Amino acid sequence: MSLADHPGFDSGGALWFQDLTEIPNGLYGPLFPFLIAGLHYTNTQITFTASSVHKVDKFAELAKAYKTFLNLLTVGLYFLSFQMPQGSLLYWATNLSFSIAQQSILNHPVVSAKLGLQGNDTLQKEAGNPILTNINEPQLSDSSSKGRMISVHNLTPKELVALSAKYLSGGHKEKSIPLLRLALEKDPEYLQAMVILGQALYQKDQFAEAAKYLEEAASMLLDACPTELAEVDLLIVASQWAGVSNIRQGKTSEGITHLERVANMEEPEDPKSKAHYLDALVLYSSAIFNEGRRDEAAKYLRRVVAYDPSFSELLKQCEEDDTDTIPTSSSSNSTHKTS
Repeated sequence: MSLADHPGFDSGGALWFQDLTEIPNGLYGPLFPFLIAGLHYTNTQITFTASSVHKVDKFAELAKAYKTFLNLLTVGLYFLSFQMPQGSLLYWATNLSFSIAQQSILNHPVVSAKLGLQGNDTLQKEAGNPILTNINEPQLSDSSSKGRMISVHNLTPKELVALSAKYLSGGHKEKSIPLLRLALEKDPEYLQAMVILGQALYQKDQFAEAAKYLEEAASMLLDACPTELAEVDLLIVASQWAGVSNIRQGKTSEGITHLERVANMEEPEDPKSKAHYLDALVLYSSAIFNEGRRDEAAKYLRRVVAYDPSFSELLKQCEEDDTDTIPTSSSSNSTHKTS
């Protein structure tokens, strides 16, 4: 409306922008361009900090390049804003401000939990068990017994997994792996321990052993024909990480088989499971794109974009890129919900 000199816009502003049809000028002219450039830059940083899919295996280079492009675009937007009516700039600034506020609110742990966007993340949540006092000592403090030290060998598999999750949340994979192995010694069919151990080993670049545990978990889940929400979610995560573990070993066809299993599943309704499902679709589309199946890769990326439009640029790259591969980001830095 301001671009078309809509009646009344020449006297509908306030403060220094009385005429919304004018381009920025005068002493206060740079305020809107500076505000829009700053809001755009802030929005970019929040988006890439909060995103999880951009951290999934081979998208690191593309995500980094795209973020660099958006950062450089900040300068272009600053100068472009001097050529736009102040009414458009007012709308633009408001839109960016609400976008930042929305992302900040949704990224808050309490809000995410209330809305079911975060769920019970086994790799991130604070487990309600005491911490080992020393990694070399298989003992921990029992708070219910006034500081009495007890051996980790006396813990149940569930308690061992919870304790390992606390170490993983602090980035101490080398401390969590022995606990997960002990949990599996006590209960060799503890699926959650298998999946988390596979993830931890993957993040330690031990791809072959990681694939062994993840494939075993996926096989056991398939044999059980899971119907419960938690089991279906665990199958998605196990298949996803088994896929990338094989791909990182150069076993592309085996990796695609695991990822294709998720792609052929019905899209979950649960927000947490759906996030895992979409992560797997991104990985699958990347893998088959690299095998020359461009159209099929674009089809699956469209399903991701339908849920999260922020990945439309990745779809555009897939549809228009003439290069041989689509880079993806490193799963070794990402954490996935498994409970």
